[in-house]
Amino acid sequence: MPPRHALTFLLTACFSVLSASSIAQPVANDKSEVKQRPKIALVLSGGGARGFAHIGVLRVLKDMHIPIDMVVGTSMGAVVGGAYAAGRSVEELEQLVKNTSWDSVLADRPARDDLDFRRREEDVLLPSRIEFAITKSGIALPPSAAGNAALEQALSRLLPSGTRDDPIDQLPLPFRSVVSDLVSGELIELSNTPLFQTLRASLAVPGVFAPVHINKRLVVDGGLVRNLPIDMAHKMGADIVIAVNVGTPLAQEQELGSAISVAQQMLQILTEQNVQRSLKELRPQDILISPDLTGISFLDFSEQNKTIQAGNLATRELAARLAELAISEDDYAAREKNRFAAFTAPDIALPLARLEIKGTRYINPAALIVQSGLTPGQNVSEEQVRLASSKLYGRGDLDHVETEIHDTIDQRSVTITANEAIWSRNRLRIGLELASDFSDNNQFTLSAMHIASSLNPWGGELRSIAKIGSQRQIGSQLFQPLSPGSDWYVAPSLQYGAQSQDLYDQGRKALRYGYKFTTASIALGRQLSNWGDVRFGINRQLNEARIELPDISDQTFFKAYDTTQFFNFRLDTLDSLAFPTRGNFINASWQRSPSNEAGQKSLAQSSIVAMSAFKTGEWAGHLYGEWAKSQTGMAPVALGGFLRLSGTPADSLSNNTVALGRVVLARRIGRMPTTLGGSIRAGFSAELGGGFEADDVVRFSTFKQSASAFISLDTRFGPLYFGAGATRGTGSTLYLFLGPIW
Repeated sequence: MPPRHALTFLLTACFSVLSASSIAQPVANDKSEVKQRPKIALVLSGGGARGFAHIGVLRVLKDMHIPIDMVVGTSMGAVVGGAYAAGRSVEELEQLVKNTSWDSVLADRPARDDLDFRRREEDVLLPSRIEFAITKSGIALPPSAAGNAALEQALSRLLPSGTRDDPIDQLPLPFRSVVSDLVSGELIELSNTPLFQTLRASLAVPGVFAPVHINKRLVVDGGLVRNLPIDMAHKMGADIVIAVNVGTPLAQEQELGSAISVAQQMLQILTEQNVQRSLKELRPQDILISPDLTGISFLDFSEQNKTIQAGNLATRELAARLAELAISEDDYAAREKNRFAAFTAPDIALPLARLEIKGTRYINPAALIVQSGLTPGQNVSEEQVRLASSKLYGRGDLDHVETEIHDTIDQRSVTITANEAIWSRNRLRIGLELASDFSDNNQFTLSAMHIASSLNPWGGELRSIAKIGSQRQIGSQLFQPLSPGSDWYVAPSLQYGAQSQDLYDQGRKALRYGYKFTTASIALGRQLSNWGDVRFGINRQLNEARIELPDISDQTFFKAYDTTQFFNFRLDTLDSLAFPTRGNFINASWQRSPSNEAGQKSLAQSSIVAMSAFKTGEWAGHLYGEWAKSQTGMAPVALGGFLRLSGTPADSLSNNTVALGRVVLARRIGRMPTTLGGSIRAGFSAELGGGFEADDVVRFSTFKQSASAFISLDTRFGPLYFGAGATRGTGSTLYLFLGPIW
C-alpha cells in the first residue's frame, strides 16, 4: 500500500475508534438500520453526451437522501458513476462538466496551444486537417476521429486527487464497469483495474476514440454488448436497482439519408437490442428512470445544461416511489462523509529518484525525458508528474501515454509508457486553397505536405511540401536537433517555386509577369519552449522572371543569383488559425542581400506581423498589425484583398514602406458537425493601411480606410470565408476565401 493510502487508512481507523467510544449506542442503532435497509444499486447506461443526465439524477437522489450502495455503469455512465463512487460530489461533477472544453476533447489532436511549436508551424504552412497515414499497406486514415490527449486530460480532472491509479474494487462505493473485446466481441467485466484505465476503456467509442489494451485484450465501449448492465447489479447483491437509461433511440427513415447516418443506425440497433434485453431483467421493486432527451444527440456536448436538467426532471417525476428508500439526513451525511474520505490525503512532493521511459520503437527515450521537463533529484508532486507526461502528447506522434508512480517513504520513481502512433510517423496532409473576388482575380491551389519523423536517434524530421495550381512549389526541409530532445537545431532546405503576379500602376493593372525561383538554405535555430523559435541563416537563390501579359516577348527579362542573410523570430500561441479566440502571433524578420557591385548599398528588408486574439462570451476577434520596409525598391509584402484593405484589388498596393492595421470581431452563430469542422461565425472588420515612399510624410489622411462583413466556417480544409469588403474611394468587392488569411 502506498504511503499516502496507508496514512489515510490509519487516520480513518483512529477516527472510527474514537467515534465508536463516544457514540457507541447510536452507531449500534445505525448498524441495525443498515442491516434492515435493502441494498440499492445505481445502474447508469451509456449514451455519449446524453449521459450528462446522470448528474441530474444524482442531484435529486442527494436532495431526497436516497442512499447508493453500489454503482454499475457503461461508457459515459461508467465515467459519471466511477467519479461519484471515487468520492466526487454532485456539485463538483456538474462544474467539471460545464467547465470542460468538449470541442477540444472531441478534436483529433491536443489543443493547438498545447502542441509543440513545429506542429503549430504545420498549420501556418497548410491549415487543412485532412491527414492520412502512409504505411506499408498504403494510405490509411487514423484509427479514430478524436485524439487521446484531451480526453485523458479531461478524465484526469474529473477524478478526485490521488485516485487515478486506485483499483476500482477499493473505492468507497463498490463500482463495476463493462467493456467489449474488439477482437472476440465478448463482454468483459472490469473489477480490479485502475480507476483511470477503467473509465478510459469505457469511453473508447468505436470510430470516435481509439481502443485501449486492458490485460492484453483490445477493448472498446461496452455499450455494444451491455449498455444497461442490470444483471451485473443483481450479481453484486442489489435488492433494488435504480436504472437510468439515456441511450440514443433509433433514427426514423427520413433521417437515414447518408452513409454516416446508416452506419450510426447499425451501432444503435446493436445497442438498443441489448438494452431491451436488460430491461426485461428489471424486477417489480426496481425503478427505471428514462429522461426525455429529445433533440439531444450522442455528440451534443454543448447541451449539458439541458441534459442535466432532463435527468433532474425525470427523477423528480418518480419522487413518490423513491421516497420509500430515503434515510435520515444525519445517516445520509455520515455516508457521504465516508465516500469523501478516500481522497483527503495531500499530494506531497517527493524527490524524483528515477525516471524511465518504456514502450518506444523509433523515438529515442532520452528525447522524451528531456521534453517532459522532469529531472532526477527535483521535488515533484503526482500532479506535476501527470502534467509533465501529458506534455508529450504535443509531439503529435504518440497515441497513448501511461504514467506509473511508485513511492517509498522519502522518494518517488516514475515510469512513463509512451505508445507511438505508428500511423503518424509518415503523415500526409492534403489541402485546398481558393481565393476569388468574383471578377478577374481567381486563384486555386492544391497542396500536399508529408512529414517523416523520428528519422534518427536525435529526432530528425523531414518535411516536404508540394503545390500545384496558381502556385507551383516543391521543396523539402530537414529539421535536425543537435542532441536528443535539444531545443537547438539545424535546418537545411531546398525549394523550387513559380507563380504569376500582377503589377499595378496607381491602382490599375499594368502587366502580368511570371516568376520562378530555386532556393537552397541552411538555418541554425532554437525553439523557445513550445511557443516560438528564433533562427538565422543563409539563402542562396536563383530568381527568374518574364512578362506574360502583354505578350511582347518570350525572353526572360530578369535573371539573377542572390545570397541572403536572414534572421527570424516567431511566436505563436493562437488556439486556432481559422478564427482564433485567444493567444498571440508574432513573426518578425530581417534579411540582407550584399550588393554584387562596388559602391552599391546592400539590399536590406524587414517586416513584422503581430496579432492578439480575444474572446468575450459568444463574441471573439483579434487586433492585427503589419509593417514592412525595404531599403531600396518595394517592401517584401503588398496590400489589397480580403482583410488586407478589403475592397482593394489583391496585392495592388505596394511601396518602399507598407503598413496595415485592423480589428476583427465576430459572433458565433452555429456549429458544424464535429466530423466536418468547428464554429460558424458572422462578423465584420475595420482596416487601415497604406504604402509610402522613403521620404513621404505619413499622415492619418494618407491611409486607406476599409471595412468588411463576412460569414466564416471552421472547416476541416481550413478557414472558409464568404464576405464583402469596401475601401473608401476605391470600390467594393465580394470574396470567397478558403485557406490562410495572414
